[in-house]
Amino acid sequence: MESMYVQRALELRAKGYNCAQAVACAFSEEVGLPEQTLFAMVEGFGGGMGGHQATCGAVSGAVAVIGLLTSKGSVEAGTKASTYAHANQVVSAFKENNGSLVCSDLLGETTPFVLRSCNGCVEDAVLMVQKVLQINA
Repeated sequence: MESMYVQRALELRAKGYNCAQAVACAFSEEVGLPEQTLFAMVEGFGGGMGGHQATCGAVSGAVAVIGLLTSKGSVEAGTKASTYAHANQVVSAFKENNGSLVCSDLLGETTPFVLRSCNGCVEDAVLMVQKVLQINA
């Protein structure tokens, strides 16, 4: 059975959301922010950070969700190490599964073949957030 978060993220992609927006907005209820806020917050991360084809937008969206769900919002709260650890788990798993974190590599623009489609990257990033944060859907 497909995750409701994956289903939602892929629906958003089909509407024209970039990869970062699709991942982040799929978790709008979980993070307690309106979809519009998340949409604007991560818009610049699409296309590998502003179309630069650097770090995959799906990964960036996943890291944003991790921060929103694990940080307590202040230095005094002492959550930075935990947030970094959770983000590292997602980033490392994504790279291991797909062979790169770089948008242009994933899409086959700098490699002899496509490593992963945008929708595949979105699906992977959403599932990794769910796994790391133990969010059931």
